[in-house]
Amino acid sequence: MNGLLGPTALYVFALRAAAVLLVIPFHEAAHALVSWLLGDPTAKNAGRLSLNPLRHFDWMGTLCMVLGGVGWARPVGIDVRRFRSPKRDMALSAAAGPAANLLLAFVGLILYKYLAVWYYTGGGWAVALDFLSILISLNISLAVFNLLPIPPFDGSRIFLLFLPRRLYFRAMQYERYMMIAVLLLVVFGFLDRPLSFLVDRVWRLLDAATFFAGRIFVS
Repeated sequence: MNGLLGPTALYVFALRAAAVLLVIPFHEAAHALVSWLLGDPTAKNAGRLSLNPLRHFDWMGTLCMVLGGVGWARPVGIDVRRFRSPKRDMALSAAAGPAANLLLAFVGLILYKYLAVWYYTGGGWAVALDFLSILISLNISLAVFNLLPIPPFDGSRIFLLFLPRRLYFRAMQYERYMMIAVLLLVVFGFLDRPLSFLVDRVWRLLDAATFFAGRIFVS
């Protein structure tokens, strides 16, 4: 109990809670924005085209993300009948959430590197560095988790793009049960190693991308 409620743990929880205020709204608002641009105003009309965290939070999912690093938000409503190409546009709308998180992680990593230079030259910024580290980690974890090709995660909308229409909608009927199964696998640790492996690889790719971006900017 002392470890869970100790100063270090409370410090991490506080920074993670602050990071969640950015991570979840960026993810959900990206879904709403792309679906609106593709012709479906359902999410926009519901107020989900917003970076206000209160419009997106599922409180249990938010608590899980703060305490465990993995959670969920309220689903963004999408009416596929408003899309010109339902399967394609659904896939694009789904991909927008993880893409927004990866973009935020990329920006966070650039800021982290610049602040790290000041920190190691005596400029301070230790709390900001810790916050950015958690922000990057949460964004990458959320993106990787949501790209799992299993309904109802975003990755399934992309994967199902390649299935026949009949199988696509049949698979969507069972997405609630599949989500419960995946969450159980996470709770009991069966997905820890593969998810950690994927998160590490994405982090390295983003790190390399910031290096090349820095080279281009400097030149």
